[in-house]
Amino acid sequence: MRSITVIYLMVLGMMIGIELAAGAFVAPVIFFPQTLLGEGILSHFQSGILMTEIFLRMNTLLLFVGLFSVLFEIIAWVSKANHKDRSALLLSLTAVVLAFLFIYYYTPFIQEAQAKGALQTATDAFRSMHKQSEWVMKALMMVQIGLFLRRGIVLGK
Repeated sequence: MRSITVIYLMVLGMMIGIELAAGAFVAPVIFFPQTLLGEGILSHFQSGILMTEIFLRMNTLLLFVGLFSVLFEIIAWVSKANHKDRSALLLSLTAVVLAFLFIYYYTPFIQEAQAKGALQTATDAFRSMHKQSEWVMKALMMVQIGLFLRRGIVLGK
């Protein structure tokens, strides 16, 4: 079980790193290309299309990690070799719910709005949903960090 826990921690760490990179490094470059390339390169709408494509590709991994996390924690819960960690199980369930919200609720809404054109993405409803999706992703990352730390501490014992 210990080697699977190490793999689990690596997968969680990788997902956290990807989420941080997408939000902290990729998004500012995509949404503000004029700082590097000058004015008139990409509109804000076009930048949003590119960022959505990045998140679509990330969503596949996000789904895998969420399901792997829940499966790992359920197996750890029923395993006689591992102590029952209610917090880790609840964190993994929270993470998978947040991942499903991001993947199956917020992402399709954003895609549909983008498909209707730039005017649709300039509405208050779109801005509100986009801001909510950002908060869901931040909450998901915090839950994953909590899960990573929790499992890392258990592994160290």
